[in-house]
Amino acid sequence: MPPPPHQPKNRSRGPAPTGENRRPQRRMASRDAAERAAFFARREAAAVLRRVLRGDATRRAAGSIKSLVYSPTVRNKRATFALVCQTLKYLSILKEVLTSSGILNSKWKKQEELVYVTTYDILFGQGIAVSGSVEQLIMQQKDSLRTTLDKVCARRKVSCAEDLLGNKTAVKPKPRFLRVNTLKITTESVIEELNKIHMVDKDDMIPDMLVLPPGTDLHNHPLVTDGKVFLQGRASCMVAVALSPKPGWKVIDACAAPGNKTVHLAALMNGKGSIIACELNKERAKTLQHTVRRSGANNIQIVNGDFLEVDRNDPSYAEVRAILLDPSCSGSGISTERLDYLLPSHSRDNQDDASTSSRVMKLSAFQKKALSHALSFPSVERVVYSTCSIHQAENEDVVNSVLPLATSLGFELATPFPQWHRRGLPVFQGSEHLLRTDPEDGLEGFFIALFVRKEVGGTSEEPSEDATVEVRTKRVPGRRNGVRAFSSLRLSRMILW
Repeated sequence: MPPPPHQPKNRSRGPAPTGENRRPQRRMASRDAAERAAFFARREAAAVLRRVLRGDATRRAAGSIKSLVYSPTVRNKRATFALVCQTLKYLSILKEVLTSSGILNSKWKKQEELVYVTTYDILFGQGIAVSGSVEQLIMQQKDSLRTTLDKVCARRKVSCAEDLLGNKTAVKPKPRFLRVNTLKITTESVIEELNKIHMVDKDDMIPDMLVLPPGTDLHNHPLVTDGKVFLQGRASCMVAVALSPKPGWKVIDACAAPGNKTVHLAALMNGKGSIIACELNKERAKTLQHTVRRSGANNIQIVNGDFLEVDRNDPSYAEVRAILLDPSCSGSGISTERLDYLLPSHSRDNQDDASTSSRVMKLSAFQKKALSHALSFPSVERVVYSTCSIHQAENEDVVNSVLPLATSLGFELATPFPQWHRRGLPVFQGSEHLLRTDPEDGLEGFFIALFVRKEVGGTSEEPSEDATVEVRTKRVPGRRNGVRAFSSLRLSRMILW
């Protein structure tokens, strides 16, 4: 059922309403507007919730809760975010109550997520909803649902529904980091603009990164919507800076979506040279496209395809000098920021040792293949391998497994950000070159390994940030080994934008 239409204008020629009469009309108009906003927010929340739950069930999430809510397609982001988070928080209770009441029958099963959102909103939120068929259903069953909820509480021997929630991890307040997109604006201009409303500091390690107070909400700020700044974590920004591609280089971002690191690379290269951004998932490739367009970068070529299928000896890749590999991982280092503790799978994962789960082992096997492939490109000089995982199996173990191959190809581990205090776990010789960040540092949990080709004939230009890496590099001539080329025709078919 559509939302209630606006009240038609009163076209009678009677006397104009007095101030006393205007107030009830204004209150009625205000209520109508609020109900319309709530009507659409519930549907936007249901759409996001559907993607979240399906992704969680299949372990192929299209994005985090935050990234899905703050996508361009969601209009009322604040209300939608609150409804999604609260519905997930109460989801197990909602399912039990709705199942006991028999509401989720075949007729309403297709709108299951909207039923969850609306039931939460009526039982625990604003308490009333008058427009929409689902809203009318839940309002008609409101008393019955409350009775069922009381019975559930009594059976569990708790006084209220909130006592059924258990312990839900809360996100500790952290500074708001943002990266200035120097392709569109200068850092000084952003500081001048934001200083009007916030206290702004420059980060002491990442170029063009600013630090604002915790809780600062800039999602709707014109600087963000226009792509002049990106709301990106400090640890995430360390990845592209560790690679330090020079302007004019040819670079591959192997697993590029959502694209924040991709466009950061473009900014570090001053928009010069070229970046091939690979993304296998079609929907995530669309997100990548949006990020690139918002950044204004015109040197990024998006390829909807599997990086592992890219033939390193294809002439299209003969001059690739740097590769950023940030592959699919468990996301254990950012699970709190991603609000993963709200997901149904979170309680299941806690029953086992997540670091040795079959999922992590499968991810680790894929990561080893991807890193080996990245190191095998004939002219590549610098490769960064990064994850947002805290698990050794996805970090040190992956690097250690490819070290023999890397050494045979002339690579060695370099030390990104040597001034950073937290290094790799001491599980093999050379792990002190690796970099870890941790929530204890007030950051996300990230891992970075930097491979640099050792000096072998001919000189290459140095990375632009001397403090970023301790190893100097020289270029290695390209090689061919007769492997069948990834044809230019096939490549052209994969390129979307």
